[in-house]
Amino acid sequence: MALISIDRERGLLTAEFQGLDKLWTFSSRLEIPLAHVRGATHDPGIAREPKGVKVGGTHFPGLITAGRFRRDGERLFWDVKNPDKAIVIQLADAEHYDRLILEVDDPRATVRLIEQSITRG
Repeated sequence: MALISIDRERGLLTAEFQGLDKLWTFSSRLEIPLAHVRGATHDPGIAREPKGVKVGGTHFPGLITAGRFRRDGERLFWDVKNPDKAIVIQLADAEHYDRLILEVDDPRATVRLIEQSITRG
């Protein structure tokens, strides 16, 4: 699971990975400039979509999808075990990823936090 935080002063969205998710994703955190965040949605159905080619991480169908994937030229970062808690963060001008698909504790509140942070400019 990822903990999402917004640092308005530094202009960053941070996703920190908890527990074994650090191992599954090969990452402890991602920092994304808020200027690169286009939006976020709660999307439990995303887990049924094809994942693409695993570049680095873990994929056990139906159990966990974590790490870096490429699909149709798109660069994706996954950290999802429970699809009901999955959010999708769309990125623009991103250096590393086009979308982040992350499991969070409260999807609706997290999407609201992200959306409010990017609309305030």
